[in-house]
Amino acid sequence: MKIIDIAQEVLSAQVYPGDPVPRSERISSIEREDSYNLSAFSMCAHNGTHVDVPSHFFKDGKTVDQLPLDIFVGDCFVACHQGDVTAEDARIVLRKATAARAAERILIAGDATVTAEAAKVFATSGVVRLIRNEGQTVGPEDAPMEVHLILLGAEIVLLEGVVLKDVAEGKYFLSATPLNLAGFEGSPCRAYLMEI
Repeated sequence: MKIIDIAQEVLSAQVYPGDPVPRSERISSIEREDSYNLSAFSMCAHNGTHVDVPSHFFKDGKTVDQLPLDIFVGDCFVACHQGDVTAEDARIVLRKATAARAAERILIAGDATVTAEAAKVFATSGVVRLIRNEGQTVGPEDAPMEVHLILLGAEIVLLEGVVLKDVAEGKYFLSATPLNLAGFEGSPCRAYLMEI
């Protein structure tokens, strides 16, 4: 079984413009003659590889701890695409993912941007539960809110900050479980794929 790590390293991860940069400190150190090593870190819940859930944009939306873990774990389809993902592109991706029996979780590899029109296709599919493209945010980086509202409004979880550059199109097993953070609108996760 081959495991493909698709998560960014947390402390060096690309940060969305305006978000705080992760910080770390060594509290105890064997090199300083302490008995053990002990580290602490602070970060935004949306740094690095993370999930966005409905409460990120909706007052009464579900929080991380209110969602079932099976959204984040299971078969997924990786589709390769460059440029804007149009409504027709989204329909093609859905057809491929459905044929592979992996349409609940769709990851879009490549320099791709999910447009509002594509988001509407995914949101009305009745099948998709998690989606991701490779950029730091789903939707155009300069105006991602509309795409977030469409997808999160349909209770489709967004997996952001993944690295898919060496992943071929096809069906995989995904694990991207968030930390159990009560009341949070997002959470870091260690995302990986397993070849089926």
